[in-house]
Amino acid sequence: MESFRQAFELLFPPDRELLQIIGVTLRMSFFSTLISCLTGLPLGALIGSKSFRGKSFIKKLIHTLMGLPPVVAGLIVYSLFTHYGPLGKLNMLFTVRVMVVAQVMLITPVVIGLTSSFIESASKPVIETARGLGFSGFKTARLCIGEGRSSLFSVVLNAFGRSIAEVGAVSIVGGNIQWKTRVMTTAIMLETNKGKFSFALALGIILLIIAFIVNALASFIVKEVKDD
Repeated sequence: MESFRQAFELLFPPDRELLQIIGVTLRMSFFSTLISCLTGLPLGALIGSKSFRGKSFIKKLIHTLMGLPPVVAGLIVYSLFTHYGPLGKLNMLFTVRVMVVAQVMLITPVVIGLTSSFIESASKPVIETARGLGFSGFKTARLCIGEGRSSLFSVVLNAFGRSIAEVGAVSIVGGNIQWKTRVMTTAIMLETNKGKFSFALALGIILLIIAFIVNALASFIVKEVKDD
């Protein structure tokens, strides 16, 4: 109970370091989700709505990447952006930007895979109509996204959830540097290992609150879209 009391004392009023960690987490999660969805939704819709040679192999590759271990993704990005790597001159290692890169590597295959599966299973009438009208692959994909926008919103939520809950990749490429690249998940892990349960608990409470707000907002948006 003492840990809970101390955690709420950190929340009301919010601790300065706590606010900084929350800000970095939300900034990283927002941009990684945005980039992944802007890339993954159209590609997933295109793959799901079009028949082409090699589609089976591409789907297997995507499903493999959907299960890519975060530490492996972090290691790949680290090797690219380290001082001796091909992109080392960009000096992005141990910054929020390179954390976003690692997140995009992890999340984009998930968005592509979930979107293509949804399009294949739920948009067959739309695909058949588009093919009958002679629409191009990109136009068909855009039509499928428009028709299934309320259901595809769950894909965006899934992407955001994976981004905000990630530990391994962002810890490797970001370094968990205080006041710079420390996010909620890496801070929870660090503070728990140090025995500072109240700070870790405060971060855990914030994570739950953010998850609740995002899901409540998403439910409202989906309802509004369906009513339209």
